[in-house]
Amino acid sequence: MTKIGRTVKLMKSPPVPRYRPTGRLVTSLGSFKEAPACACQCVCVCVCARVSMRSARTLFQLAATASRRSLHHHPPPPPPLPPVRSAGIVGAPFSKGQVSAPFTVCVSVPVVTLALFLLQPKGGVETGPDRIRAAGLLHRLKEQGCAVKDYGNLTFEELVDDKPIGLLKNVRAVGGANRRLSEAVQAVKKDGHTSVMLGGDHSLAIGSIHGHSAAVGELSVLWVDAHADINTPLTSNTGNIHGQPMSYLLHELQSKVPVLPHFSWIKPCVWAKDLVYIGLRDVDPGEHYILKLLGVKVFSMSEVDQLGVARVMEETCDYLSAKAKKPIHLSYDIDAIDPSVTPATGTPVAGGLSYREGLYITEHICQTGLLSGVDMVEVNPLRSPTEDDVQSTVNTAMDLLLSCFGRLREGNHPSHYRLPEP
Repeated sequence: MTKIGRTVKLMKSPPVPRYRPTGRLVTSLGSFKEAPACACQCVCVCVCARVSMRSARTLFQLAATASRRSLHHHPPPPPPLPPVRSAGIVGAPFSKGQVSAPFTVCVSVPVVTLALFLLQPKGGVETGPDRIRAAGLLHRLKEQGCAVKDYGNLTFEELVDDKPIGLLKNVRAVGGANRRLSEAVQAVKKDGHTSVMLGGDHSLAIGSIHGHSAAVGELSVLWVDAHADINTPLTSNTGNIHGQPMSYLLHELQSKVPVLPHFSWIKPCVWAKDLVYIGLRDVDPGEHYILKLLGVKVFSMSEVDQLGVARVMEETCDYLSAKAKKPIHLSYDIDAIDPSVTPATGTPVAGGLSYREGLYITEHICQTGLLSGVDMVEVNPLRSPTEDDVQSTVNTAMDLLLSCFGRLREGNHPSHYRLPEP
């Protein structure tokens, strides 16, 4: 061919390279470097054309899809509302302590509370529930979307002559009070609420846990406390029943508990494998032996320090739900928290849970959806010399209860809240 005085010899066009999804170009030329200039251009033009057509087709499809969506646009449906939590608060002002002249304090209040002072040598624990209520517990629960029902105050038979049985003090009074409490908690559960027991001392866990189990069946129990409270009447060095409640409730210890007046109604309702302790740091020798003998899961403060509270709660929930997800009863003694935070309590022990660790426990248990009963006990305003110390203890107890019913430190909003439209 003659073009502008020059003769150019046409070369045979190289085969068109095949495009594969892997992004590689395969050609019989072996390498683009071996192809003449015009062949390389042909290859590039062909590939670019194919890629351009493919991209254009993809963009067209996306545009068509977007157009169809815009013609039939509907806002996404709102997320389902979470179930409404409900608290049934029950208790009874009841005081009969180890003093030379016994006395009874009865206060008419809008929220039922349990106030036992008879098991501690110094009074004051019977006033704790009133202080928690006065701090605004009911209002705060309702404010965060929780339904609340007040079941009123329990009344108890006044026992004039309740002589000790061996070392055991106030046996008849404690047995009778817990029987009434068990019946009250059963009524709360029958109405479908999470039971909340604002207590005096921790002996009230006998009736609270017994009534809970009688209403719903087998339970898991999470016991948060500086003390194990698992002495039997025969291993106790003091005779105070607030240090013995778990021994009356465990199937495995039934044969180790003697027959006592006003206690015959109690039937063991908890297995050792369904019990977990957190926060222990003051355990009697007999209690330590029992815990080891029964293989009870224990996270003492040593384990909390070593593992961290997040790991402790993860292992706790895994352990309790390993075989069956039973309803959880949380029995929380305020002395589980370090006395620098909650000094107004009857038996403070240094080296306890921090405020944040204490709250993490209740937040985590709430999020399992299995929390079915709560005890809050051992708030004793008379055991602290300053009002600031009392207020710190009371506020901590209330914060723990609020987080049992969904309050989170990251913040909350009502379940019905929706963003306003412009």
